[in-house]
This record gives sequence, C-alpha cells and structure tokens, in this order.
Amino acid sequence: MPKPGMTLLRVMACLLVAALAASSAGTAQSQASANEQALWKLERAYWGYVEGNDLTAYLSLWHKDFIAWPHTSASPIHKDHITDWITSQTSKGLRFKLGEFKPAAIQTIGNTTVLYYRMTYELLDKDGKGPAYTFRITHTWLKDGKDWRIIGGMSAPEPLAPQR
Repeated sequence: MPKPGMTLLRVMACLLVAALAASSAGTAQSQASANEQALWKLERAYWGYVEGNDLTAYLSLWHKDFIAWPHTSASPIHKDHITDWITSQTSKGLRFKLGEFKPAAIQTIGNTTVLYYRMTYELLDKDGKGPAYTFRITHTWLKDGKDWRIIGGMSAPEPLAPQR
C-alpha cells in the first residue's frame, strides 16, 4: 500500500503534467491563430497590390518554386507568369476595383496553410464603368524562414446559380 504522502505527490505530479499540456495546447492554438490572422492580412494585401497595380509588391508574395492554375490560364503556370492576368487588363486601360472579400476556410498543418475564400472585383474603364467578377480562390502558403510565401493556388469563377 502506498504511503499517504506518495499518493499526494503522484496526484500533484499528474496535475502539473495536465496543466503543462493544457498550456502547450493553448500556446500552439494561439500561434496558429496568429499565423492565420497574418495570412488573411497577406491575402488582403495581395488584392491591395492588384488594385494599386504594384507588381513588385505582388511578386514578393510568391515563392520562387510556385505553381498554380488560375482561371485565366489553360494550364498551370509558374512565378514568371503570375502577373500576366493583371497586365492583360491594365494594358487595355482597365483598372481593378476591389469588392467583397469573404474568407471561407483555413487549415494549417506544420508550416503550410491552405486558405479558401471568395473575392469580388470590378474591371473599370476610363469612365469608371465595368463588370464585377466573383471568384473562388485557393492559396497554399509555406512558411519560408520568417516569411510566408504562396507556393500554389487555383481560382474559378463563382457560378451564377447553385449547381444541382
């Protein structure tokens, strides 16, 4: 039969281990939450760079080994063509005007995070008129040192009506 003092020590040790585990889980959750907030902020910056036609800042978001399949391309592209969809419009005298940004989901595993959202923008002519477009966006971000960089993505036009 264990001594009364030993039982108390075991209970206290178990409580200490449980408290440390809970604290570690809270710290990990807090870090994940901070990373997620930072990534949503980077996604909003992405669209600000598009609207401001700041291609240098826009390019800084992409990892050197990036590959994606944007809705504007017949096949996947690499970083050397990531601004093509912007310049194809601005070269016609059109400018981007941001609309709604609707986060849908985010998942982080280790140093990789996948974000899903809907984005609406307008392509305006010199008179400030133009159509609005809504797209579903997927971006995969990789923590590269202290910075996050987009390593993959895909976009698709939002359907006008629900599909059955």
